[in-house]
Amino acid sequence: MPEGTQLVEGDNAPDFSLPSTSGKEIRLSALKGKDVVLYFYPEDDTPGCTREACAFRDNLAKFNGLDAVILGVSKDSLESHRKFIDKYSINFTLLSDEDLVAHRLYDTWREKNNYGRTYWGTERSTFVIGRDGKIKKIFRRVKVDGHDVEVLQALAA
Repeated sequence: MPEGTQLVEGDNAPDFSLPSTSGKEIRLSALKGKDVVLYFYPEDDTPGCTREACAFRDNLAKFNGLDAVILGVSKDSLESHRKFIDKYSINFTLLSDEDLVAHRLYDTWREKNNYGRTYWGTERSTFVIGRDGKIKKIFRRVKVDGHDVEVLQALAA
């Protein structure tokens, strides 16, 4: 998919392979047959990102009950991810996308504005990918509080 192309629900999920906190490369296409919650977040151990990760952590049994895999993606290093996991007992896999490969495929590396300052960063986004490898639901510019429930509802639909 060309860079900057906007994904829509029903599209095939762009495939990628990234290093993970599980100790091996994770290739998205290898998870076909399971639902995947692929969520992009700006930075480990920041308030919103911590609340989002902890909400997924606290509801992992519900996601497992729906046979769904949660993958968190940020541009942070594996070392940063490991510290984040240890500090908050995160119980699912985080992927390190330091070269912004997946960010660009999913168009989550965006120009942002904050208090008049323009910069590039991760747009908090979640993609629910069905067992068939197609995107079932897209959440852009995610508001953290209650997002875990929205994602569970999308998986159950």
